[in-house]
Amino acid sequence: MTVREALALNAKRLSLCSSTPRLDAEVLLAHVLGKDRSWLLAHGTDELSEQVVASFAGLIERRSHGEPVAYLTGHKEFFGLDLLVNQRVLVPRPETESAVEACLEALPENKEASFADIGTGSGAILVAIGVKRARANLYGTDISPEALEVARSNCERQGLSDRVDLLLGDLLEPLAGLRFDVIAANLPYVPPGEAAPDVAMWEPNVAVFGGGADGTDVIRRFLGQAPSVIKPEGTIVMETAHSQGRLVAGLARQAFPLARVTVRKDLAGYDRIVIINV
Repeated sequence: MTVREALALNAKRLSLCSSTPRLDAEVLLAHVLGKDRSWLLAHGTDELSEQVVASFAGLIERRSHGEPVAYLTGHKEFFGLDLLVNQRVLVPRPETESAVEACLEALPENKEASFADIGTGSGAILVAIGVKRARANLYGTDISPEALEVARSNCERQGLSDRVDLLLGDLLEPLAGLRFDVIAANLPYVPPGEAAPDVAMWEPNVAVFGGGADGTDVIRRFLGQAPSVIKPEGTIVMETAHSQGRLVAGLARQAFPLARVTVRKDLAGYDRIVIINV
């Protein structure tokens, strides 16, 4: 079987379970071969060994049951960075890059500043900020020790270990006594029972479901803690569900009555990024 034939056959197998079957097939075959996707396009007539075909078929079978491609390969590109991911952490989403951009706008490039990523998970936001802001002092918190292990690995891969403190605990509690110029929070925000089936089945529920009828229980607790941790004139950047932007902005105004609260659209045009300028 050639590269082109394998991709066509297995993309067809994924067409009922994936919105991007061809892309998924290319990523998985490239992973098995240890190549990039551009190599596949240039070698479409190359014959695949039986071992490669069997390994590829095994990954396609797992993907057909909804397992995320990132878990199958162990990697996910985010903000131009190659991150390690597994089932202990949420798969980084493209929309979260909008939150990173908002944080970068609030952090000066050539000045020392303090940054905290709450519910850091894989460390996606934390690592992206660390790479782009060499003088930022970095902190990440998570309630999951397993997630912090993944975040620590990603920090090490990017040479950030000496600049990062990863702390186990609930929301802002591990940061008591500290204050930050910028705080990012991509917290669980999905209402109970509303996650897509593949998300609910494969990704850690503690990182998905926010609690309460509207999914904002965790966000409300975060906003209750935030005034004691953000510096005067600091900035808080929060990612919310595509339908929660205005709701969370209202909650932010209650927590910070004198702050300027704005809602920014993500790459898909949803009101998803809530920015609090204290």
